[in-house]
Amino acid sequence: MTKNRLQMEETPNAVAQTLADRETYRDWYLLHQDPIPQDRLLWRAQSFRHLVHLLPGQTILELGGGCGLFTQQLLKITRGENPITVATFTAVENAAPVEQFRLSDLPGELEGRSFDLITGIDVLDERTCDLVLQNVRNLLRPGGQVVFFESNPWNPVLKIRRFYRDLLGRKDPRMLLGQPQLYELLSDIGLIRNLVVFSDFAYAPLSRSMARLLRNLSILLENTPGVRTLAGSIVIFAQKPGGPRFLPDRSLFQHLNLRSSVSIVVPCHNEEMNLEPLVSRLLALYREYLHEIVLVDDNSTDRTAEIIRALTIKNPLVYGVFRKPPAGVGRALADGYNAASGRYVLSMDCDFIHLLPELRDLFDAAAEGYDVVVGSRFSRHSVLLNYPFQKIVANRGFHALAHLVFRRRFRDLTNNLKLMKREVLAALRLSEPHFAVNAETGFQPLLMNFSIKEVPISWINRAPDMGVSSFRLVKVGGGYWRVLARLAGETRFGLRRLDRRRPAALEPSRDFDSSR
Repeated sequence: MTKNRLQMEETPNAVAQTLADRETYRDWYLLHQDPIPQDRLLWRAQSFRHLVHLLPGQTILELGGGCGLFTQQLLKITRGENPITVATFTAVENAAPVEQFRLSDLPGELEGRSFDLITGIDVLDERTCDLVLQNVRNLLRPGGQVVFFESNPWNPVLKIRRFYRDLLGRKDPRMLLGQPQLYELLSDIGLIRNLVVFSDFAYAPLSRSMARLLRNLSILLENTPGVRTLAGSIVIFAQKPGGPRFLPDRSLFQHLNLRSSVSIVVPCHNEEMNLEPLVSRLLALYREYLHEIVLVDDNSTDRTAEIIRALTIKNPLVYGVFRKPPAGVGRALADGYNAASGRYVLSMDCDFIHLLPELRDLFDAAAEGYDVVVGSRFSRHSVLLNYPFQKIVANRGFHALAHLVFRRRFRDLTNNLKLMKREVLAALRLSEPHFAVNAETGFQPLLMNFSIKEVPISWINRAPDMGVSSFRLVKVGGGYWRVLARLAGETRFGLRRLDRRRPAALEPSRDFDSSR
């Protein structure tokens, strides 16, 4: 611990003054220097929502609220369903309709309070970070989570700007922490599941239009080894140990026109650990939407089939499909689609349990009348952290070529998280036995002119060294290129036209058992 940090711990009011200085500087920068302040704050609010997988009823504390710029975006993404408390250390007026405290020390008037979630922008200073995070830990409920957005001291533009400000006698008052320091700090405080990642390349001095354009490239740069250290900010996520996270069981049902209309199809291969939690949370959050949950056992070698049978006995909404060889996620999805009987069919992976709060965005879009809704990993408001670099390059290269071939606009149609009307499903011609089926279910509806909406979702890998072997990438990628070539021949070059009738080309394996 440095001398400066020791001195601050002995004078708590100095901590509040440091936080006030950072709050003032941040608001000045957002109002006068940032080319896209509203867009950036909305991206961060969406990132907060996706990182914590926000549910209605969870309480939120915003530290260093200032004039309320970030508060307004938090209100927007929470839909007014989450109690928000704002703690500020300056005298500026925050007009947001939330509970507000102006603190002269920390925790001050928050003493004895506890929150499910804490967030803030530019909060952690090298001189005060120990005391601030210790108070954050105390203010969190057991299992509670914290998300901070901090300026990256390794950002070259920031370094140049600070150099010239020093020459002009307008020194930046902040003492910033780098990624290694932040990791160490979170561990020392006793927080768990720590994630400290670089984010956001759309920063000044870019113009407004260029910053928005670069946001599309930012996801790639944020996940590129070496280059990502030059990002504009650092995103920090951590959790307080000591108990399960509070997960309200409040239903997320909102649209009467979708009541009892959705069949959820889940291909399962060796998923014995995920099945029961997935079904339990689906029923708790979305029971009113559900027509059925179709669990497809794709030749598992663990207890997956046994658990599916038990779930079908326990709940009449669960339907089991038990496949025989050959295996393959494409075959499993096709069999699941054949078994589904709802007006809408939602396909998802068994390990998507953390994404369940985000499904409501898909249902919102379906209620608006869209034929297909896709969970997009590459939307402007998506959160993609520590994603394997090879997979990003392959995905973006594949989609770029598809843009040229099909002359359509889209971002990410190859994710398995898709909600489709039954008539769309009836028009599909699926032939891929493995993961490339996701390209078929994405591009075929597009080329048949069904209406499609992409909604942002999150993909967060907590093991930054995760990668994908070149052998596996080539093996899996071949199917995607085969789909693209076939669809290009059928549509772009007129070899055969896709239409909305169900051809006989879909011939999934029929050698399976089913049960309710």
